[in-house]
Amino acid sequence: MTKTTFDLIVVGGGPGGYVAAIRGAQLGMSVALVERAELGGICLNWGCIPTKALLHSATVLRACREASHYGVAGAGEARPDLAAMVARSRKVAGRLGQGVAHLMKKNGVTVFAASARLAGAGKLALDSGATLSAPHIVLATGARARELPALPVGERIWAYRQALVPAAIPKSLLVVGAGAIGAEFASFYRAVGAEVTLIDMTAEILPQEDAEISQLARKAFEKQGIRVLTQCAVKASSTTASGVKVVLEQQGKQSELEVERVIVAAGIVGNVENLGLERTRVKVEKTHIVTDGLCRTGEPGVYAIGDVAGAPWLAHKASHEAVLCVEAIAGKPSHPIDPLRIPACTYSYPQVASIGMTEARAREHAKQTGGEIRVGKFSFAGNGKAIAMGEDQGLVKTVFDAKTGELLGAHIIHPEASELITGYGVAASLEATEEDLMHTVFAHPTLSETLHESVLSAFGRALHA
Repeated sequence: MTKTTFDLIVVGGGPGGYVAAIRGAQLGMSVALVERAELGGICLNWGCIPTKALLHSATVLRACREASHYGVAGAGEARPDLAAMVARSRKVAGRLGQGVAHLMKKNGVTVFAASARLAGAGKLALDSGATLSAPHIVLATGARARELPALPVGERIWAYRQALVPAAIPKSLLVVGAGAIGAEFASFYRAVGAEVTLIDMTAEILPQEDAEISQLARKAFEKQGIRVLTQCAVKASSTTASGVKVVLEQQGKQSELEVERVIVAAGIVGNVENLGLERTRVKVEKTHIVTDGLCRTGEPGVYAIGDVAGAPWLAHKASHEAVLCVEAIAGKPSHPIDPLRIPACTYSYPQVASIGMTEARAREHAKQTGGEIRVGKFSFAGNGKAIAMGEDQGLVKTVFDAKTGELLGAHIIHPEASELITGYGVAASLEATEEDLMHTVFAHPTLSETLHESVLSAFGRALHA
């Protein structure tokens, strides 16, 4: 007979949910995980992982095309095999999904393939007809792509799922939304040969990033042949014999653009429907569940983590929340997550990564508190390893509190930015000052030396600028 009573039940098997289940099991709890679709959630199956597999294929393609610059002959005629790229990305996702299933079995987590609704204090009703009970229920139901009335998803207008499994490379493509998802799709499709237009309603692409970094990213995209339109919105669309005709409005002026395909990447909304929240004290604001620093909702015994609990919408934030939430449930010392210590990465070409405050936000903060900031910058053009790799375009930018030496923010644009930002993440978590960072010995020759030089630059001590 299947067990129905547990110490902890997690609803949702994404990077927040399955990590919460594992940590609960490690702490000696009996744990159930309810997932209506695929273990690993959107991130593993239709987001983070398959997009990175496709983007790596684009990186290999780019390297082959540029091989002659490195003294390698015969690779310059490389061309994309889209079917093989897509098949590989699905295989990668499938392998990791099997890995999550193995982890559930290894940790003794009971998995229910079902949808679930809160059904009274400590109870969950599954659509399979079963009722589960536990004193602690963690909601980790994630989020989905925001729908735009002017762009109904269909055969020619794609959300991220359709964009990950194209049957053919579109000759022309409009990407609506220039945040991380939109920038990544624009990079991939441009690399495999599509004519790409990338638009956003804000003044710059990657609007959450430091303005200087966003401007550098825009220049890099345009250099690759991506057409970038900012302060631009889609007002209407219609299908044609060969694609989609859209009406764009940019700074009060309207124009028409016809493309073969459109990708909608205009944000996400939380999956809060059909959870039975209306009969609880759980509060929802702008499609996201309101929680405190330990992921508790207004309903005793009900918690929420990850994308459904709001920004930043990052898998690593969800996993970290999972651990702190479950440890708090178990009575372990637990501290609320600091959003300013969560790194963010965009895996476009070039990549963009950041942590903490932008320069503009830091200046505003200093103005309000009567403080001052110091800003350091170092170009990869001055880094030996970057020059040797042929990837010497990019910038590292650091922002410090001038009085205390606190690292307020760090921003990187470079093909390896996502691998570098963790250095600053560790420094911020350890509350390292500028002196600590300046006295750290960085190996030579490495890209990470740019992190050191940027810190030195902030205090007028850069050695290779």
